[in-house]
Amino acid sequence: METKKPISIDELRKKRTEIMKSIVKHKIKPSFLDKVAVWITDHVGSMGFFLIIFTWTAIWLGWNMFAPKEARFDPFPGFVLWLFISNMIQLFLMPLIMIGQNVQSKAADLRAEADLNINTKAEMEIETILSHLEYQNNIMLEILKGIEKKG
Repeated sequence: METKKPISIDELRKKRTEIMKSIVKHKIKPSFLDKVAVWITDHVGSMGFFLIIFTWTAIWLGWNMFAPKEARFDPFPGFVLWLFISNMIQLFLMPLIMIGQNVQSKAADLRAEADLNINTKAEMEIETILSHLEYQNNIMLEILKGIEKKG
């Protein structure tokens, strides 16, 4: 009965360092502008930002609907200035949020690739352990057969 010798621990360690080197090599260092875009994406997508915009809108519309006519600066029903400012906020934030999401996506892709590499490495180590156990089991069976023949 021919038993196949399992991969050595040194070979496993060598493969582990190769995987880690490939992960480190592909890390992307975001620029300052990328960091700003991610910061804006994180904060614009928060409940706090929504409450700021909601409060600003309620105060603006409330003032221009219920304040004395001579104190209003964007009179009802037009709200032209409010619409202009709201549209400008949307137009400026939309591409910034998309840029931030792209940067976050690259980071998520790197994490997913690292997870895949780690899982592949773990699978290889498990197979090595199992083949080592099988190898030990075969050796023990051969020893037992030898003992039974002598005995």
